This record gives sequence, structure tokens and C-alpha cells, in this order.
Amino acid sequence: MDLHDFDDAELYFERPLASAAQELIESAAAHYGETPVEAECCLLRAHLHEPRHLSVLVALYRFYYYQHRTEDALQVAERALEVSGADLGLHGNWRQLTVPAVAAAGARSMSLLRFYLLSLKGSGYLCLRLERRAEAAERLGTVTSFDPGDRLGARSLLLMAQGVGLLPYAS
Repeated sequence: MDLHDFDDAELYFERPLASAAQELIESAAAHYGETPVEAECCLLRAHLHEPRHLSVLVALYRFYYYQHRTEDALQVAERALEVSGADLGLHGNWRQLTVPAVAAAGARSMSLLRFYLLSLKGSGYLCLRLERRAEAAERLGTVTSFDPGDRLGARSLLLMAQGVGLLPYAS
């Protein structure tokens, strides 16, 4: 399965977004530099309008990520996994993924499957940032098991989570 083969699939950003949610995301962008509290309020209101829209979740994730609010970003990544997983028919936790389930999900939408796996990679990276190495390794290991060609670039993060090739910290 080639995780970059999604030419004929609908991209998650192409799903219609309610105009109220779109306006709130644009307002958040306008407030980001000067009043991040207002930007966050706008994004949270957009989430109330469209709690299952991946564009809203991506905007909220990016806000928290760039504000260095790693725990909050991880919660949004978990929500993105939940929403995209349900849309793909991947019911249950990412720990329960099987090859047949992932193949069926890819047949539904390769681009959404790619988003799902990138969300799992992102959540693994956030766990790494939070120094939760075992959890990061588990998440990143799942991504690499379904991406043996490392098209999504999770292998180097997995090695970091496993402590492979890292130099000892010199104080």
C-alpha cells in the first residue's frame, strides 16, 4: 500500500465547512499574534460549531502546538484520530489496528488513512516531547508497521523514542 497514492480521493479539507466556523478560524488567525487568548476562544467556538470537522481540529492542534501547549495539542490529536478513525470504519483504539482493517480503510479513502496515520505520528511526537517515551514508541511503532517504506517519516522518531542512536546528554 502506497501512502502517497491518493489522487482520486477526497481530501479532508475539501469537506464543506460551515461559514460560521470558517469565519471563526479566520478571526483566530487575525488575533493569533496580538491576542492569543482571543484566538483560542475563536477556535474553541469553531469547534463547538463543527466538532467533527478535521479542518477545525487541525487549526486547534496547530494553535496549541505553536503555543507550546503540548498536552492540549495531544488531546486534539487524539480527537482527530477518533474522528478520522470513525470515518474510515476503524472503530476502537489505534492499538487494535489490523492489516485487513487498514487495507479496508485505505480502500475507503487513502488520503484520510494517511491523515489518520499522520495524526498517530503527531501524537507519538507529542508524547516524545512530553518525555513519555514508551507511549511514543508504541504509537510510532504502529505507524511504521503500516508504513514499511517510511513514506510518513516516523522511523527516525521511533528510534529517538527507543533511545537508539542518541548521544548522552552532557551537562
